[in-house]
Amino acid sequence: MTDEVGVVSGDLTVTTEVVGDQAVVRIQYTGADEWYTVTGSPLTIVGGNGEWLHAAMVRGVDSGLPEGLIGFELT
Repeated sequence: MTDEVGVVSGDLTVTTEVVGDQAVVRIQYTGADEWYTVTGSPLTIVGGNGEWLHAAMVRGVDSGLPEGLIGFELT
């Protein structure tokens, strides 16, 4: 789920941008110009550099995030 266009599916690219203790997660249709903010982003992160968060976001997008990050369990 994205803030701008709702649910997106298909071949997607995920980016996680960490600034301080905030991480903004965006997705796009692979090869497109437009990026969409995943609903529930930004997330507050504690410790680390965000690589673990990006890996979790890729797994989440692969399995589907119908509610965005709301209720998503970081594992």
